[in-house]
Amino acid sequence: MNDTTLLDNLDKMHTTQMGTERIKRNLNIAVEDVVAYCIEKIKARGCKITRNGKNWYAESDDCIITVNAYSYTIITAHKK
Repeated sequence: MNDTTLLDNLDKMHTTQMGTERIKRNLNIAVEDVVAYCIEKIKARGCKITRNGKNWYAESDDCIITVNAYSYTIITAHKK
C-alpha cells in the first residue's frame, strides 16, 4: 500500500463523537464538520502521508492526523 490508498478512500473517512471532540480540542478549532476539515488537510498540497502498522499519518500544515488503515476512522489529530 502506498500513500494514494488513503487518498483513494477519502469517501470512507469518518470519526466518532469522541473523536470529533478530541480533534477539536487538540487542534483548538471550532469547525462544525471535523471530517471535512481533516479531509481538506489530507488533500492539501504538500501533505506527507505515511503508514505505520494499522494507522495512516497525514502531516499537513501544522498538524498530524491519525487515521485507522482498515476502517478509515479518524482517530485523533495533534498539532506539530
